[in-house]
Amino acid sequence: MLNVPNLLSALRLLAAPFLLLLAWRGLAPAFLACFAASLLSDVADGMLARGLHQRTELGAKLDSWGDLATYAVLPFAVWWLWPDLIRQEARFVTAVVVSYVVPTVVGLIKFRRLTSYHTRGAKLSALLMGPALLLLFGWGFPWVFRLAALVLALAELEEIAITVVLPEWRADVPSLRSALRITRAAAAGRRSLEQ
Repeated sequence: MLNVPNLLSALRLLAAPFLLLLAWRGLAPAFLACFAASLLSDVADGMLARGLHQRTELGAKLDSWGDLATYAVLPFAVWWLWPDLIRQEARFVTAVVVSYVVPTVVGLIKFRRLTSYHTRGAKLSALLMGPALLLLFGWGFPWVFRLAALVLALAELEEIAITVVLPEWRADVPSLRSALRITRAAAAGRRSLEQ
């Protein structure tokens, strides 16, 4: 279904290689502008999908793919543009990369597809991480990035727990508490069918 939120997510997906090209060419200001636009589109697509009542499974998948593409190219791009800064913040950069990779791998192993939970914790970490990265790369200010890395790690631990708890793939699971409710309801439904 083509709608504005899905279009924004698709554009973010298409912007990822462009981000990589800008970094490869050493165009830091253009990279930061494009990255900021990508972050804004990530916030806007979710708000529009909820506000316009256009939440769809396709939209959740596009959003997840857009996020994955953006964050997959980011380590390479920032290494090319700011290698000294990346070495200085290596522990936190490693924590961020691991925080994205491990829940993705766990989801792929269990469900054979990307998870699209869009938890409250993930939304909070995205709201913090975007400005934190811009402050880090644009002005060399690391403290917000370090805080955002901690929030992200906690949010991604919750996503791993959700994946472990859910009996089958579901999109838009806002919290571990919701996942536990879904699991209990599925178990109750199976018990009533068995009786």
